[in-house]
Amino acid sequence: MANQPSFPEFQNASVLITGGGTGIGAALTEGFAAQGARVAFIDIAADASEELVERLAPRVTHRPTFLHADLRDVSALRKAISDASTANGPITVLVNNAALDDRHEIETVDEAYWENNLAINLRPQFFTIQAVAEGMKQAGGGAIVNFTSTSFMLNIGDMPAYTTAKAGIVGLTKGMAGKLGPHNIRVNAIAPGWVMTERQKKLWVTEEGLASMIERQCIKQEIQPEDMVGPCLFLASNAARMVTAQVLIADGGML
Repeated sequence: MANQPSFPEFQNASVLITGGGTGIGAALTEGFAAQGARVAFIDIAADASEELVERLAPRVTHRPTFLHADLRDVSALRKAISDASTANGPITVLVNNAALDDRHEIETVDEAYWENNLAINLRPQFFTIQAVAEGMKQAGGGAIVNFTSTSFMLNIGDMPAYTTAKAGIVGLTKGMAGKLGPHNIRVNAIAPGWVMTERQKKLWVTEEGLASMIERQCIKQEIQPEDMVGPCLFLASNAARMVTAQVLIADGGML
């Protein structure tokens, strides 16, 4: 991972990341841990998450805490958040990263698929915020970073439930920023472009598709998971003290 600026406020801070075991989430887990934070992350992918912890443990001040949970189960999610607080202290930085961007045709979507998709991609973001809000208030403030996507801004049509959820995250971000701002809790969102995670490369990246995307970007390079770390650190840090209710687009300048 490229060197990141140092943010002293993250040393020993209690940070919670959803979906922190793979892809963008793994880069975020590493990025905050490298700042000296006490990082807990929730993921359903046990093997990859445990491997990540073992890889990072010798290189960071605090061994990351992996919490296995299915975010669709709100009770399990709440327990994982409680366990994170017990392990690391009251959470003052929350990163809502977890998502599942499966493609789906309009004709094949039924009620169960729709509800399940939003139960992964939108509903947990609210309930994680709900679960950490009181602790942040008691701590005197905090920062929440929600991951949305540029997909709904680009009229991408082959994942309508996903793009609906990602648009909803923007509304949730703004609403929660208004509600929690008086308690010195900032709520922002990051909208990545097409990030070259292993999942994307395995399932959807083609040479032609990637070349077309890069041609539309101002910066003519592939976007890597590590490229989301700097924006997230900034929005969670004191450098963004008066930044809230915003969406930071990190797409190499395509939009």
